[in-house]
Amino acid sequence: MRDSRPDLVVYGSPVSPFVRKVAAVCLEKGLDYEIEAVNVFDPPAWFRDISPMKRIPVLRDRSVAEEGVAGTIADSSAICAFLEKKHPAPALYPADPMALGEALFIEEYADTALAMAGGLGIFRPIFFALSKGEEPGLDKARDAWANQLPPIFDVLEARLDGRAFFAGDAFSIADIAVACVLMQVSLVAETPLDKWPGLAAHFAAMQVRPSIAAPYAAAEKLIGQTLPTRFDLT
Repeated sequence: MRDSRPDLVVYGSPVSPFVRKVAAVCLEKGLDYEIEAVNVFDPPAWFRDISPMKRIPVLRDRSVAEEGVAGTIADSSAICAFLEKKHPAPALYPADPMALGEALFIEEYADTALAMAGGLGIFRPIFFALSKGEEPGLDKARDAWANQLPPIFDVLEARLDGRAFFAGDAFSIADIAVACVLMQVSLVAETPLDKWPGLAAHFAAMQVRPSIAAPYAAAEKLIGQTLPTRFDLT
């Protein structure tokens, strides 16, 4: 009997914006994949072998190897670049050199600056506390919303410059990265973006894109078990 499992396995959790970034790329490219849960805070020994930084996601391509380090790629950006190379259509990385550079920069900016302010500053103080039966860290979250995120939103607004997409004139990895990380905040808090109309329009468009909406819905279902309503941080 033919193995019905997909070749691609994403180790991690849909709660991670970086897992959702990889999932969005797979969905855009029509690639079958499955997510295998890994507790990154207490990972099994085999996961430490394939993720030297003990971070999620890690991708396994079963067509290369079923176990061990072979056939695995750690880090969401590396995974997405691999998927683009192996499955080039539809393209999610611009062909134009300058647009490609912009896409890679925006992806990195989302994965670092935006993720630090939104994930560490808002998501973790709220959700991690609630999941442990503690009071949510709303003071820290409100400080992040009021002081850490606005300069980042300013950069993203300026980079969009009224366009529909961040890099060139087509949807790309940059748009996926920004949406997935910004939606991490939306899992626990309201995200009014009235001061940044271009970013607000981009975010609204990304939220309804099936490749981004479906992985987010899976995360929202998990988060909703602990947090039935979102907080107002304004």
